[in-house]
Amino acid sequence: MIFNNMKYIFITILLISSFTNAKSLIDKYPAYNYVLSEFDIETGYIYDYEFEEFVTKNEKKLLRFYNHSIARGDYFIPIIKNGLLNNNLSDLLVYLSIVESGLKSDIKSHKKAVGLWQFMPSTAKHYNLEVDKCFDDRCDPYLATKAAIKHLKHLYHKFGAWYLAIIAYNCGEGRLAKAIKKAKTDDLRTLIDNDTKLLPKETRDYIRKIILLAMIGESSNISFDKTYPNLVKVEVGGGTNLKTIAKLIDMSYKKLLQINGKYKKGKIPTQKYSYEIFIPESKMVTFYKNYLLPPRIIQKHLLVSYHVKLGDTLETIAKKFHTSIEDIKLTNNITDDFLTLDQLLVIPTD
Repeated sequence: MIFNNMKYIFITILLISSFTNAKSLIDKYPAYNYVLSEFDIETGYIYDYEFEEFVTKNEKKLLRFYNHSIARGDYFIPIIKNGLLNNNLSDLLVYLSIVESGLKSDIKSHKKAVGLWQFMPSTAKHYNLEVDKCFDDRCDPYLATKAAIKHLKHLYHKFGAWYLAIIAYNCGEGRLAKAIKKAKTDDLRTLIDNDTKLLPKETRDYIRKIILLAMIGESSNISFDKTYPNLVKVEVGGGTNLKTIAKLIDMSYKKLLQINGKYKKGKIPTQKYSYEIFIPESKMVTFYKNYLLPPRIIQKHLLVSYHVKLGDTLETIAKKFHTSIEDIKLTNNITDDFLTLDQLLVIPTD
């Protein structure tokens, strides 16, 4: 009898403590309800004692991480959020990128995942992100975000809830499907229960980390609209060094390199006449005042005639004659990629 009474008292104390902790979270993070609903999580999750325990242990560390990430990668926020919203996804998925990379565009994990969304080489290839010795599309904020959106849509379509898509992003589709089958439910608390360990600890903490960071970020933005700097694309000549551009627009080379992490060692490739880079919108006028593209020179010495055949494109013709699309367009004064059957082209080749 005494034992039962003690057990009842202990459970009561736990419930009161849990309610008090949850109440403090609600007061501290008034956006919690919005965050949970955006991730398809029921509101009562705020009372989950394992989540409260996670917050108690990691809150200060994650707050510092959030502030450092935003300070370092503030230029990427508009790109990611606009990409998500334009594809009818919640802009709160930006916190997934923050957790993955700390908004460092060229970050590389020990597992060889790279970029803002930490794509592995196989996933990058699947979503047509090019990687070679000169550049890495996984470090391009626009291209990587576009690929991440496709991947997240696929995961959401397969599992039917955003918290499940986020979990699968971390541990993989097969691992999550196996956990759901074993648990006989896709309930969040069941899947990430620390006792049953249906999913790896990294994954259990991953979803909690994203929820907490989203609560921190969205609650801090309730009273005012935080604005982030915008990036614009400009064209520079092949072979250009980003150090030259940084000096020309009076900008930190380190920051310009961070924005353009896709170009390895800050060097623009030489395969094409020109490439696009990102610069801050505030530097655009200075750039166009001080930078001119180098004169266009075709290096090929042989010109051959060619009649366009059915199925031909500028790309297939360029590959056939070992030349570039840009050189074909320049030689023939073509401004678009449209070709007509039997059209006569002059092809520069070596």
